[in-house]
Amino acid sequence: MENNNSLYRNPGNYRKLHSYQKAEAIYDITCFFCGKFLRRGDRTIDQMVQAARSGKQNIIEGCKASAISAETEIKLIGVAKASLHELWADYEDYLRKISYTDPVKGRIWEKDSIEAKKMYELSRIHNDAAFYMKIVMPRPSETIANIAICLLRHTDYLLFRQLETLERQFLSEGGLRERMTRLRIQERAKKK
Repeated sequence: MENNNSLYRNPGNYRKLHSYQKAEAIYDITCFFCGKFLRRGDRTIDQMVQAARSGKQNIIEGCKASAISAETEIKLIGVAKASLHELWADYEDYLRKISYTDPVKGRIWEKDSIEAKKMYELSRIHNDAAFYMKIVMPRPSETIANIAICLLRHTDYLLFRQLETLERQFLSEGGLRERMTRLRIQERAKKK
């Protein structure tokens, strides 16, 4: 519950956000995937790890910035979403390259495929990065890439819903300037 007599909003606990928990799992999976399946020195490693990290870190930064600025929070959640889309494309690129030599291995799981549906079921129940690491570690690269894509799809949806919630909050509560004006008016009314 917000304190209407405060200039600052309660930033909340980003660790409780499912979007953050999924982004953390995606980051761990990406670090593992890049370390195991991509060649040392490949620029894609840095790009993928940084995109995964950016997704996770911008959720943290946005959540903490919310204490002062709804606008900054919304922008940073948008940046997180964009970074994770960049990573998503990298995983699809990886699978597409495999498909040139082995179309079966390089197949991207369609949203309604048996594999994807199973992954979405797991994703609705589990948010712990350690849970996903146990699943991915023994799997081949193409399966891990598809698991990551499924988690990225789910996280994208969660971030979209988070942005919708932030929009509603902004429309009902306003931002820092509105809070400053409201508090200043309240303070003047007390002095009369």
